[in-house]
Order: sequence, then C-alpha cells, then structure tokens
Amino acid sequence: MRYVDTVIIGAGAAGLMCAATAGQRGRQVLVVDHANKVGKKILMSGGGRCNFTNLQVTPAQYLSANPHFCISALKRYTQQDFIELVQRYQLAYHEKTLGQLFCDNRAKDVLEILLAECELGQVEIQTRCAVSRIRRVADTASPPELPETARFELLTSLGPVYCESLVIATGGPSIPTLGASGYGYEVARQFDLKVTELQAALVPFTLKGSWLTLAQSLAGVSMPVTIECRQQLFREALLFTHKGLSGPAALQISNYWYPGDALCINFLPDTDLETELRAWQQGGVKAELKTLLSRLLPKRFVAAWLALPELQQLEGRPVAEFSRADINSLVQMFQHWSCVPAGTEGYKTAEVTRGGVCTDQLSSKTFEVKTQPGLFFIGEVLDVTGWLGGYNFQWAWSSGWCAGQYV
Repeated sequence: MRYVDTVIIGAGAAGLMCAATAGQRGRQVLVVDHANKVGKKILMSGGGRCNFTNLQVTPAQYLSANPHFCISALKRYTQQDFIELVQRYQLAYHEKTLGQLFCDNRAKDVLEILLAECELGQVEIQTRCAVSRIRRVADTASPPELPETARFELLTSLGPVYCESLVIATGGPSIPTLGASGYGYEVARQFDLKVTELQAALVPFTLKGSWLTLAQSLAGVSMPVTIECRQQLFREALLFTHKGLSGPAALQISNYWYPGDALCINFLPDTDLETELRAWQQGGVKAELKTLLSRLLPKRFVAAWLALPELQQLEGRPVAEFSRADINSLVQMFQHWSCVPAGTEGYKTAEVTRGGVCTDQLSSKTFEVKTQPGLFFIGEVLDVTGWLGGYNFQWAWSSGWCAGQYV
C-alpha cells in the first residue's frame, strides 16, 4: 500500500503545471500516465516549436456551455504569468502572428521548464502506469494503517495507491496516436458527472464529390481568406488538401461548425471585386480575366475556379463585355463562396476536443467537483475549448495552476 497527498492522472500540460504548483506548496505529488513519456502533445505542437500562449488571451476566445467558468482562472494565472515563468528559464521565443508566441528552438524547451518546476516541488512522475480502477475510500475496506485524510483508492499497474486529492488531467481523445483517450470522461461518469457533447475541433474539413475533386487539384495551394460559420468569422490562411480544406482558417472555424453547416469563404478579403471589375471595364483593360485575377490570387486557383460550371462561360471573354449578372456571378464565387463540408478528419488529426466534463459541477476557483470533495478536473477534459493560437495551452497553465493551489 502507498499513500500520497495528491495523485494527478495525466502528464500533459495541465497535469504537469498542477503538479509543479502543488509540489512547490509542499504537497506530496505523484503524477501517473499510461504513455511511455510525458508531454507528447507539447512536443508535437506548433510544428515542433510549441505555440505556448497568446498575448491576446481573453475569455472571448473560449467555447463552453458555461462561458463564465473560464474567467476566474484566466484572470488569476494570465499569459503574462506564464511568459514570466519561461523568461526565468531564459527561453528564447518570438511572436509569430496574431499574438502567438512560439519557442525559437524546440517545443522540448517548454517541457523541460515544466519538468524542472516539478523537480523543485519534488514531484514523482511515473510513465507506463495504467489506472484500472478508482474508488472512494469510504466505499472500500481500506487498510487500517491508512491516514484519515485518504479519500481515494487507485488500483494501478504499479500497485494500489491512496490519496487525499485526485486530479484528472487526461485531456480528450484528439490525436490518439499520442496516447489520447476518453478516460477522463469515464471517470467523470463514474462519479455521476455530466459530459457534454463531444466533437473533434481545430480539425481540417473533408469534402466530397466535385468539390473534393477540385480541392485535390488544388492541393498545396494556400491563400489568406475570411471564413464564416454560425456568425463567427476568422481571417486566416486557407489550405487546399487531398481531403478538403485545412490551414488556420479551416481549423479555427471548425470550433464552431456542426454537421450540415455551410462555410462561407471570401477569397479576396482585401478587395472589393465588383469595384475592381468595373474599374477594369471603365479603363478599357484588354487582358483576359484569368490574367487580371492572377494578379490578386494564385494562378492555379484562378484557373480552377474559372473552370467551374458557374463561371466557365466567362473565361476568354473581354471584361468590357461582362454584364451585371456576370459580375455578380464572379463576386458570388470569389467573395461569397459557400460549401457544406462532408465532415472533418476527426480525432485522428484534431488538435483538441470540443465539449467535455460539464463545468457547472465544478468550482471555477478550485476546479474541485462540488459533490465529490478531493476530486478535480483540469485542462482539455473540461468543456472549455480555445481557439487555435496558444489559447488551449494557456487554459492548461491557468486551470493547472489554480487547481494546484488547492489540492
């Protein structure tokens, strides 16, 4: 039998942050993870350079059935607090775009900072450790020598462990090749907690039929766009792929997309195409439409778009001859293009999971379950999902730090 003050299941961003915070408070902390190494999502994030936070974090960049829940944590442990932490370790980093902060060198630098903080708190970390059962001590025939503070019994592959505080920091099922699973939701349901609807998020879209054929012909073409769904609009780069649509624009809007929803895309966000076309007409420009549009957009894209049934009758005709209806067709297809994706690539490539453990059942101050003293949920396992751009890491730091103050 073994007893520790706090057990944290999940050695990812939130779990390690919580462990370091609690350990440095003097709590005896054990972190367990079934994977063979810690921080796998940290290591692969941001193309290997880890977009560890964003300068512009506010609650508005997070989705939740309870939008007020994240406010307290984001205020108490801010992006500036994490920036100060990495600066203490002299981490070299840079701002990329839209407030996104990346490591100059490698994502492993962030993980090493977290592990160093855990070492300061004398945190014990056990990988390749599976938890097969969790029970409340009150519901078990516990050993007589067990401290009165013990609340939970965990049956692990390393033997039975008892603790006063249990933190679930297991994330969601996104990117299962990194060891992700829905285990945290199983624990929540075991303790009669509600789990909201789950869906892959920050994920590329798939297309079908003629739109898929078109996307495949344009695979690798990227351009800045505005993309809109459910009255939410982002301005980012869109990338055509062999499966459909990707790039930051697609990933951002996927947080808001539900099956059957249409996406509205403006491929010329900085141009009023109708004004441009009329200026070409009035200026007596004799160049072909394809040539003129290729000044504004990638040539491959222009050629493919003008070959669409809606526009192919315009190809090769002088711009001066275009009617109002012709111009309207061009504006519609280039600045108000609408399509309904077949779906998404799913958890296999999703960066996060939308939905999770219902936050109404937790304290927004401590992250403790209101009906289960000593049980905490933090990070992605909760129904709090951030935008692309470092927001989900900041949620991991903020929720982990807050829970670490109380376990």
